[in-house]
Amino acid sequence: MCGIFGWIPSFGQRSRDPVPTALSLEAALRHRGPDDSGFLVFPAEDLRHPVAGHDAGTGMPFGLLMGQTRLSIIDLSSAGHQPMRSADGRYTLVFNGEIYNYRELRHELEVLGRVFRTETDTEVLLQALIVWGTEALPRLKGMFAFALFDACRRSLFCARDCFGIKPFYWHSGETGFCFASEIPALLEFPGVPRRAAPAAAYQYLCYERYDVGAATMLEDIFALPPAHYMELPLDAPGSVEPRRWWKPDIADTCSLSFGDAASCLRELFLDSVRLHLRSDVPLGVALSGGIDSSAVTCAVRHLEPDTDLHTFSFIAAGTDVSEERWATLVAENMRAIRHTVTVEPAELTRDLDALIVAQGEPFASTSIYAQYRVFQLARECGITVTLDGQGADELLAGYYGYPGPRMAGLLRHGQLLRAMKNFRAHQNWPDRTAAYLLRQIAREFTPRWLTPLALRCIGRSAVPRWLDAQALRQCHIRLVREDMRKRLYASGSLLKRTLATELVWERLPHLLRHGDRNSMAHSIESRVPFLTREMAEFCMSLPEHYLVDDHGCTKSIFRHAMRGIVPDAILDRRDKIGFATPERQWLKILAPWVDATLSQAEDVPFLRLDMARREWRDILTGRRHFGWQVWRWLCYARWVQLFAVSA
Repeated sequence: MCGIFGWIPSFGQRSRDPVPTALSLEAALRHRGPDDSGFLVFPAEDLRHPVAGHDAGTGMPFGLLMGQTRLSIIDLSSAGHQPMRSADGRYTLVFNGEIYNYRELRHELEVLGRVFRTETDTEVLLQALIVWGTEALPRLKGMFAFALFDACRRSLFCARDCFGIKPFYWHSGETGFCFASEIPALLEFPGVPRRAAPAAAYQYLCYERYDVGAATMLEDIFALPPAHYMELPLDAPGSVEPRRWWKPDIADTCSLSFGDAASCLRELFLDSVRLHLRSDVPLGVALSGGIDSSAVTCAVRHLEPDTDLHTFSFIAAGTDVSEERWATLVAENMRAIRHTVTVEPAELTRDLDALIVAQGEPFASTSIYAQYRVFQLARECGITVTLDGQGADELLAGYYGYPGPRMAGLLRHGQLLRAMKNFRAHQNWPDRTAAYLLRQIAREFTPRWLTPLALRCIGRSAVPRWLDAQALRQCHIRLVREDMRKRLYASGSLLKRTLATELVWERLPHLLRHGDRNSMAHSIESRVPFLTREMAEFCMSLPEHYLVDDHGCTKSIFRHAMRGIVPDAILDRRDKIGFATPERQWLKILAPWVDATLSQAEDVPFLRLDMARREWRDILTGRRHFGWQVWRWLCYARWVQLFAVSA
């Protein structure tokens, strides 16, 4: 696990000394790679012979800068130093992530005559790209973001894994093309702007939607979307055209019976966990107590009966979102060495700035702080790699079972009786009231142009009073929630279109951002064994009633698959909590701090702080119900201050 960065300067910037920028980037990404670092400066007239690090002096026009900071996980020796170059000097690679099937790929490449100098997965990736080019990408089982320079073609090839587990941000402007693993590091490059992106700000503040596709909260700073690559010629670095290399097929192609499909899913999952256990450093599991993290914990014990198994949990003691009972049950059943952390509200205020800087962009709720503290605890206990249950909800129709897409799909196919049966069954599950279900179904049938009226009917607004609607309209922003499903999938099961879109475009990416930044802030590699291309393709090939059955049971097939490995009490759970925090309780306790934060903020783009403060006072006095937008005001306003973001 690492931090990577690179710069193709524009013609007018080639004479600039790149070393100070490289040193700033190394410092900004040190937490991602505390074990080693390095960078290469490629002379503009001699790209085959780059100069290493501090040896690159001024007065030498450069054509490319590439660098990396390293967290050593596989082959801890200096052989894994990056940037890594091919033996003939033609190719140079900077790579962030892990290729779990590197041993198998190495064997294939050796049969083809390739010779290896190290035991690293980095060299396997380098050789695979040399031999197979873009065809190497579907062969990789792992998480990755990398840049490969080809000196002969004078081009830079950049790619990201299927789900965007590992980050890649870029900017193209007057100073050329630059990239980095995190936005704060990218801002170290000269000329990178700090302007709020109006569309992203609106979607975040009103709908809690962010990290969608290529969009970031900063204008002219982009993420390379999941499962995309791009190739840039050094002589025309402004030619940035990301191309998709994979997306899951959602057709019902699986003909297996429910039982056989469950057996197949069980083996796929265990195989994935087995691969994710490959590590040369201590490993643990982030355990909330829900089905997903419990399944990962139990699978590790199933595969490694005698290993020391460390689990790390956040406990919201004394609240209705505490999962202590379930995390304890799993840890004790699996003979795990259990580590827990609790948090006082004042600790949030103490760590908030560090958390926002680590994330680089605003985020949805205080639950992200709970995750931050879990990774901090793991690092304090000497753990370098953790396994996490992220991605299972999007693969297997978790959360509340996606009742809107599920029942709307049945109705559109004329299955009225089955839809009514589902409607009644869903009400037997927590928090799925008839009113909630009707709203979810109605949302699927509401045309986009009617959305503002529909929101007003349920007491909400697409243009709340605390939003600077005039400024947004001046930026030509349509004040309505976006729906990306039709852009990615023109047809197919409505439920699976929703799942696949959330998997690779608009929900899971922000959850993975939280996990990556929180773990790397403490120099920990977080692995997500649910997220493999094989798992995704299999789950998306299943009939939707295998995912959510007619009794409203979420993750139906996975619950069945894990019987005998995960305790029945966990598999029979009907609630969904995760690393949740008592946010409403915390913010009311911290009311003076909330007041001060909203009062001290000035000139926050697209947010009317006077109206936000008034609404907050109404919440405190009971004239208005608590809303989750309170946290978004706080986080967004503080982010604007910390990063000196302008309109």
